[in-house]
Amino acid sequence: MRSPLTAIVLVAIGMTVFEFTMRPSAADRLGALLLFGLMAAGIAAAANVLPRLARRFPSLKITVVVLGAASVLILVLALVVAGRQMFISAHDLSLLLVLMGFGVVASLAFGLTVSGPLTEDLDRIGSTSSAIAAGDLAARTGVHRSDEAGRLACDVDVMADALQAAEEARRREEQARRALFAAVGHDLRTPLASMRAAVEALQDGLTDEPERFLASLVADVGALGRLVDDIFLMARLESGDIDLSTEIIDLTEIADEGIEVLRPLASARGVLPRLEADGRVLAVGAPEAVARVVRNLLDNAVRHSPQGGEVVIRVSNGDAARCTVIDQGAGFSKEFAARAFKRFTRDDASRSRTAGGAGLGLAIARSYVVALGGDIDAEPGPGGRVSFWLPSAEARKSAS
Repeated sequence: MRSPLTAIVLVAIGMTVFEFTMRPSAADRLGALLLFGLMAAGIAAAANVLPRLARRFPSLKITVVVLGAASVLILVLALVVAGRQMFISAHDLSLLLVLMGFGVVASLAFGLTVSGPLTEDLDRIGSTSSAIAAGDLAARTGVHRSDEAGRLACDVDVMADALQAAEEARRREEQARRALFAAVGHDLRTPLASMRAAVEALQDGLTDEPERFLASLVADVGALGRLVDDIFLMARLESGDIDLSTEIIDLTEIADEGIEVLRPLASARGVLPRLEADGRVLAVGAPEAVARVVRNLLDNAVRHSPQGGEVVIRVSNGDAARCTVIDQGAGFSKEFAARAFKRFTRDDASRSRTAGGAGLGLAIARSYVVALGGDIDAEPGPGGRVSFWLPSAEARKSAS
């Protein structure tokens, strides 16, 4: 439907130009109409056939050559017909055809030369796509053009970037999953081995102090229970399954209560906990969640302080309500401080497994603080120093 309409439009345009430029007679009009009609019919036929054939050509260069040759052939036929109509001599017509033949050869050579870079770029796009499909996600086209081929190359490179990022994320998740299983396995293995040894000793009657072995079993069961509870809590926090209803809280009071809870552990380790506060420090938070954060940080500080050392918890006002826990232990290494709040992570140099804990305390603290709209960070040693802040009550009043 489109080709006949195009032919009619071409004939109409040709006749209009011919009429205004040549002032033709009736016979000239008939001849021109016949000539334009034949040319338009040839163009319409070529427009129908050549695109279908072009899809079967194995190379873009062949397509360019065939289409160029077809265009020149239509022009040659038009000149021959026009020459016959104008009674051009055989000699002049032959000369004209020779010149047209040279033009055909020149145009084909030009087409091959011009199409070379395009076909090379398309080959690069194709080979890059094949490489990506084969698993080489680092492959890129290296094609920079402003036309459709350039946009196609850009899309392929963007797709490769997205696939590479997704693969790297998958690998990180896989590494995290393996680390999780390894850490859980390690933290389960030690108390389970201790419990097995105690149970076997009790079964075989190899001890004269069954109460001591039972006390060890109770301690190991408690450690396993706390580990399971922490893992379950961490999973709920990461999935957003915990509803934290916020209210105005006194961060100083919560810090003081945390010190009282951890005082027996601190006394047993010969560590002195101390509170420094700017009076009442009001913040926006969930009381139980903030209390858990403070206890986790204090527990971590007490366990890693030297005997006779001091743990200071500072609570201060400012743009936000801030709480900082400082101990006199070896502190975090610079490399570990950046990842201290990831689950099941420990600094092997200064925060070893022998000090206790499953490596979830800081991760749980961070999840709670972030969920409450605050943030938490750790500074490298010497000395442990972990700070978190929460929105202040004054900021909440201003916002409302």
